[in-house]
Amino acid sequence: MRVVKSSTLLALLIGGGAFANFTDPTVLDACPGYKASHVVTHGAQLTADLTLAGEACNVFGPDIEKLKLEVTYETKTRVHVKITDASSQRYEIPESVLPRPDAGHSVAPQLAEIQFNYTTSPFSFSIFRTKTKEVLFSTASHPLIFEPQYLRVKTNLPSNPNVYGLGEHTDSFRLPTHNYTRTLWSRDAFLVPSGTNLYGNHPIYFEHRTTGTHGVFLANSNGMDIKIDDAGSASLEYNVIGGILDFYFLAGSETDPTEVARQYAEIVGTPAEVPYWSFGLHQCRFGYTDYIDVSQVITNYSAAGIPLETMWTDIDYMDRRRIFTVDPQYFPLNRMREIVDFLHSHDQKFVLMTDPAVAYLPGESYGPFDRGTDADIWLKAANNSSPFLGAVWPGVTVFPDWFNEKAQDYWTNEFKLFYDPKTGLDIDGAWIDMNEPSSFCNFPCTDPFQQARDQALPPPRTAPVPDPNAPIFGQAQAPLQKRIDHSQDNLQSPPYTIQNAQGGGMLSDRTAYVDAVHANGLLEYDTHNLYGTMMSTATHNAMLARRPGLKTLVITRSTFAGAGSHVGKWLGDNNSEWPHYRASIAGILGMASVYQVPMVGADICGYAGDTTETLCARWAMLGAFYPFMRDHNSDTSISQEFYRFPLAAQAARNVLDIRYRLIDYLYTALHKAHVDGTPVLQPLWYQYPKDPSTFPIDLQFFFGDSILVSPVTEENSTSVTAYFPKDIFYDFTTLAPFRGTGNSVTLKNVNFTSIPVHIRGGVVLPLREKGTMTTTQLRKTDFELVVAPGTDGKASGSLYLDDGVSIVQEATTEVEFDFKKGKLTVSGKFGFPTKVDVSRVRFMGVQHAPHSVEVNGHAAKRASFSHDAATQVLTVIVGIAFRQGFTVSFS
Repeated sequence: MRVVKSSTLLALLIGGGAFANFTDPTVLDACPGYKASHVVTHGAQLTADLTLAGEACNVFGPDIEKLKLEVTYETKTRVHVKITDASSQRYEIPESVLPRPDAGHSVAPQLAEIQFNYTTSPFSFSIFRTKTKEVLFSTASHPLIFEPQYLRVKTNLPSNPNVYGLGEHTDSFRLPTHNYTRTLWSRDAFLVPSGTNLYGNHPIYFEHRTTGTHGVFLANSNGMDIKIDDAGSASLEYNVIGGILDFYFLAGSETDPTEVARQYAEIVGTPAEVPYWSFGLHQCRFGYTDYIDVSQVITNYSAAGIPLETMWTDIDYMDRRRIFTVDPQYFPLNRMREIVDFLHSHDQKFVLMTDPAVAYLPGESYGPFDRGTDADIWLKAANNSSPFLGAVWPGVTVFPDWFNEKAQDYWTNEFKLFYDPKTGLDIDGAWIDMNEPSSFCNFPCTDPFQQARDQALPPPRTAPVPDPNAPIFGQAQAPLQKRIDHSQDNLQSPPYTIQNAQGGGMLSDRTAYVDAVHANGLLEYDTHNLYGTMMSTATHNAMLARRPGLKTLVITRSTFAGAGSHVGKWLGDNNSEWPHYRASIAGILGMASVYQVPMVGADICGYAGDTTETLCARWAMLGAFYPFMRDHNSDTSISQEFYRFPLAAQAARNVLDIRYRLIDYLYTALHKAHVDGTPVLQPLWYQYPKDPSTFPIDLQFFFGDSILVSPVTEENSTSVTAYFPKDIFYDFTTLAPFRGTGNSVTLKNVNFTSIPVHIRGGVVLPLREKGTMTTTQLRKTDFELVVAPGTDGKASGSLYLDDGVSIVQEATTEVEFDFKKGKLTVSGKFGFPTKVDVSRVRFMGVQHAPHSVEVNGHAAKRASFSHDAATQVLTVIVGIAFRQGFTVSFS
């Protein structure tokens, strides 16, 4: 193909943003790249100068002539490669937002598991495994391009690559590889369309091969397109519109894929622990008309025998959609406090929505606006003097600038005032939305006041005003930086146009303008993708301040790398349709198993559109295996609380019994994730990394590392074709063994109130004996231990217990389970008093009734154990107080 001269190409590209989305790769590969010189190696670090190696390409601006390369072997498994402008300061993610790991424990290169290799001219580099010499990342034949508003790095991939991550998206978990583009730029993405950028940004990918799994993280918050293509030889290409190239290469492991997840957690932080109660069922709706409506939902769940742990309320409660207010007619404060008191007296919880946009109401005595104005904490317009104005739910709005050193105090104070337990609404957790930040103002938003009027913001209420004295809960009823110089840059229309909103949408459309100015001089152009996570951190801190010492539940919509160390995430405004039901599995796997945001779930039964009874029933069962389980939908949809459909109600009762029995198992998994980053959810290939059939699977997953969930995924079907690797599994309901052969099996007669769940062989599960209506009651329920031997006859497991709410624990119980040669040994430390018993132990895969059973070395009475020949289950009644170790054996 003919190579277009750079000047001609630049003229063509400037001619239209749509054309800029396609760039002939042969043109880019013909650029001169750089030449390395003055290469110096000192211990764990290599530095070099990079100088433009020929006539400038200037595809999207002038090539920067001199760069600086720094390579650091930070740990045995992590190599940090950083390329910056040698002569001027460029934007980097502030340490205050994403603290970098300490490189003070760097290692000698020869001791590292991966190596950095380079070619001097033209400069290229590769990362390879030290032991096997296998190349994991290579820019060979693809020159580096470094311009003011365009950075390009391209690596070769193996044929048919298995690449995961690069979220947030609703594409398949294993990313497509043909002419595929992943765009990272936060936006309000209603109906979460596939093939486009959504709310959050995680520039991390894991690549899996039968020879091992490794990871690549680009610490850059600017907008970017990441392209994967298998035309010719497979490749992955970064196209970034600012910042620097700041790569972390993770060795992962040749045998254990979860190791790369733990290594990524060393960079972005391990997930925050959440309170025990947050694993219960949550209910919400955008469209509850008044306080009576909310109270009836609570009552109806109880009447239906469906355990509701937490009631949520969307922006309906606000006065004219203004945050930190209640509508005095529809949601009067005294009646809302009555609802909160009722919930708390029944061991239930309450969560409210809080958006970032604050109504712009000068002179109207609106405290949140006035106090923010007095503190001067609003994001500024390009003139750096007046606040940047958008149009959101309450009309014209301003936005907190989370970089402002006073913003945290402002936000904490607003939470303290409005959510005061004695005078306000005593919330147990926080829900934050619209924090991309979203604005309804269509670009160019020259008159937000007119756009607010045109869009009828805030929307008027249409429901009749409720009786303020109506009885409720009666009968059930239906860090500072120097300012980066962007003076020569085109911020609104960068020369390289990322594929925002599936087609080169303006970066400032329906969000804060990219030329908005933060208190530390940084521009929204660079920091846009950080806004949601910074709000998340501020909200997490505000909740800590009003509930000192207690774990927080904060659920957000927009996230960046590292968000999981403070908050959880729901997958946004999905639709009540089967494709979105299916896509939610890949969505939760991405967040929990790659991005280190494990407290994740999708809106069960769908947010937009009208659900159906069968879809809602199936989704209730699938949703019970999201770490964060919430039924939520929109004001334009039919109500979809589980109790409204007989099938969904029964499905919910059935599956919540399973979920609640497993909550301690899930709580233990999250504690382990908090300690070392081990994923709470896992794709099948994490457990079976040598089995290529597992690599594309994203309609089954492991809940924890041992519970295989295989939901029915087709409408009106009562069967599902599921893959079972070569291993032994046990049906969760019957405990009967099932031998996987590395083939797909069609599971039939799966009615609409059940879901196929299997236990992977080789584990001991600590389960509660039965489900309950609240997690408070659950913690008073006895345990049973389920022993599921692997093909080698062995099994192991663990249990972590604490008080469920405190950040710093006075005492914990940490138990290990080990089974081999017919003997279960329970040991550990029992500092936290469980105040319950282990009622029984159930051994699976016992083909013949034992001659004898011993508990703590003493023969058990014959009446205390039984054997089911059909299911091969041996049940031993033990009734031991769970405050010390014990043994159970049979022969």
